[in-house]
Order: sequence, then structure tokens, then C-alpha cells
Amino acid sequence: MRCVMKRAALVLVTRDMTSAPKLLFADPKGRVMEHPYLLATLRSGEELVPPQDKPIPLPSAGRLVHLPGRLPVGLHPETGELELVREMKVGGKTFVPNAVGALLPPGYTRTFLPGEVKGSGPVLPQWAYTAAAWVGDGPVAWAIHTDRRSHWNPERFSTPEMKGLVAQHLARFPDNRVLKQLKTCALVYSCFTSQNTFYVRDEAAIPASVMCNARCVGCISDQPADGPPASHERMDDGPTGEEMGQIGLFHLEHAPGRTMVSFGQGCEGEPLTRWKQIAEAIRYMRARTQAGSININTNASLTRGLEALFDAGLDAIRVSLNSAVKDLYEAYYKPVKYGWEDVEASIALARERGAYLALNLLLFPGVTDREGEVRALERLVKKYRVDQVQTRSLCIDPLQYLEVARERGAGGEPVGIRTLLQRLKAARPGLVVGNFARGLEERENAAGPR
Repeated sequence: MRCVMKRAALVLVTRDMTSAPKLLFADPKGRVMEHPYLLATLRSGEELVPPQDKPIPLPSAGRLVHLPGRLPVGLHPETGELELVREMKVGGKTFVPNAVGALLPPGYTRTFLPGEVKGSGPVLPQWAYTAAAWVGDGPVAWAIHTDRRSHWNPERFSTPEMKGLVAQHLARFPDNRVLKQLKTCALVYSCFTSQNTFYVRDEAAIPASVMCNARCVGCISDQPADGPPASHERMDDGPTGEEMGQIGLFHLEHAPGRTMVSFGQGCEGEPLTRWKQIAEAIRYMRARTQAGSININTNASLTRGLEALFDAGLDAIRVSLNSAVKDLYEAYYKPVKYGWEDVEASIALARERGAYLALNLLLFPGVTDREGEVRALERLVKKYRVDQVQTRSLCIDPLQYLEVARERGAGGEPVGIRTLLQRLKAARPGLVVGNFARGLEERENAAGPR
């Protein structure tokens, strides 16, 4: 792993060390501590940099995590030199420390990665590791609060009544394969969208596919033998159109407010590989109700299938991408029998058909915000009058993604995640930048003329 350690532009000297972002490290048991004098460093792509872009207090639903086999890198406050921490002694015991990062709750977007380098350890589990430090009497993280709507607050999920609600729904549809999958997702993986199906509110999940036509490096439901453990187990029995339609219809008819059903979840493959069954499900729902919104989360690979879904009554689409540049997109997604050109054709079709068009932008500090990458994204949101960019901090071992992105995509110096989002808003006046899907009533006049 190649890593550039950039010396601080200025020597950092502070008399009030209680306000300085102190480096965090963990012992072999995962216990997190602050370094006695070193300051935290941040990772932006290949580079390790001094603290910048003021951090926020770690949200109450966030948590600190240790990165096994990753050595922390600190910044000496008097010399401005970066120091690799290979050994620590605490309580008379000497050990090799692990770097520490933060995991953020929904509604936040990270701006920097933890300052660390690879020691001896495995590929990290698939989480969105965020730079963290200790300031004063509490932990901080480098992130932006990008969506302040409260209906995705973690306190509203995994409540004591969840098991009972699952049982009630299964009693309504005892043999429905969609619900059998969602039961696992809701109770084992604590998936919020799956839980919404049982709470009968907001955006509900309808998993559809066991297959995928991409081999994403960071796929959370399918990993090679030498990869990290997949964080979800993929569904293994694709439901019929009627089964999906039954679950969707109940939700659309009974959920109040911002009612929506979404095909395409983390526990499945690519939903467009089963576009015929999904079209049947949409027709089933729309023959019985016009309430709510029907959305698909997709890689947008099969334009012909997407067209059939629009004909059936699909009204919203969220297209996942890590880049708007062909070689970087394809290096991460590893598409099978489709390419970036097909994705862009589907985006164009969505705009032509008047659907609510969102991008699920997989953000990675130091890569997504490179000048050339930003320009490509600006072109995309402007040309196709994108309604919303949903920011998603890419869940992957940072060093694993850097191997994918090295010498691919558009170049240039990183401008920062905060600046990236500001420039996207400027490129498409009225563009919604957030983390959560918008219901029908929230979409009106959201991004101006389509």
C-alpha cells in the first residue's frame, strides 16, 4: 500500500491542549484511549493530512471503533511532523496499537477518513470508517450533518415491539417470501427500511432479486472467499410479482404520510435483472391504489427493463454510482454485459419519463472530491436535471478502495467533500442534497423545472 505523508503546512502549537483534536488509539482488546500528546491526522485519498475542516461532536447514535491491524498516525503539536505509532505502553503493558475511527448514524456524511496505515491485519469489515479524535471531554468526528429530518432517527427503530409487529405481518401473509426475507433483515441486520415495512410507515423495502449483473468490490451481500465477510446474506429465492405486489399494496394503503415502497435492497442482487416480475408487482399495486410512491434503487444497467417499469407505473428511481467517469465506475462495479454508457442512457430515460431522479452517490474522501471527478458529477446533475443527490459514505476498507481508484477516474487535487456538495448544488439550482428518499409531497418544486 503506497501512502503519502504530508508534513503540516504550519507548525501546530497550542497552549490549550484540551481543545486540540487528540489522536485516538485502541489496545488489543479494543479499548479506546487518547494519546498523551499527539494530535489526530486525517486521510484524504492517498494522503495523510493535519486536522482541518472543523469536526463535529460524535452524534449520540454514533460510535468509536478500532481498526484491527491498522497503525495510527499522529501529528506532533510542536514540530508539525507526522509520527507513525508502532508501540504504546499503558499501565505497565506494551502493545501494538490499533487505529480508531467513528461510525456515523444515518443523516451524516463523512468528510475525512481515519489517519492510519496498514500493519499486519485483515481486510477491514464493510463499514464507513470516519476520522475521529478526542477534544476536551468527548469524541469528535469529521462529518457533515447532511439530512436533519428526524424520521430516520435510530431511536425510532429496533423498538421492543418490533418482534410482535413482524409476527403480525407474517400472520397476514404467512407464505410470502418477501416477508420471510424482511424478517431476517429487520431482526438480524436491523435494516431500517425493512423495519419500516413492519412499522407500516415511510419508505418500505421490497427485495426482489437473487441475481446481480455487477461484481461490486464493496458488495455487502456477496464477497469472494478472500474478501471481508459480507455484512448481509443475500436472499436465495426470488418472490413472484404477486408476492411483491401484496406487500407493497398493504404498505401504500395503510402507511400514513410520506408513503413509499422501494425495490432494490442491500440483501439482494440487482432488481432490474427481474424487471418482468417487478413490472407485474407494480401493475398489481397500481390496479388497486394510486396512493404513495413506487421507487427502485438500481445500478441502472438494463435500460429496456427500466422502460417497462416506467410503463407499469414506476415514478422514482435512485441510481447508485461511485463516479461519473467510465473507468473508475467500471473498476468498482465490475459490470457484466453492461457499461457506464448504459447507466447514463437509463438516467436520460428517467428524465425523459418524468420520474423523480436521485443519485445514490457513494462518497470516498480524496477520490470522489478530486477536481476532475467533481466536474464530471457537475455535468451529470446539470445535463439530466437530477432532482436529488443522496450522499452515502462508501462502506469499504479504505485501503481496498484506494487500490481500485489508483490511476483511474478523473484527476486533480481533492477539493473537499463539503466543497463538492456545494458545487453540485450550484450546478443544478434547487438540487436536494441529503441522505434519505423524498416522498411525493416532499418532491414538489424540490429541484425546479424538470
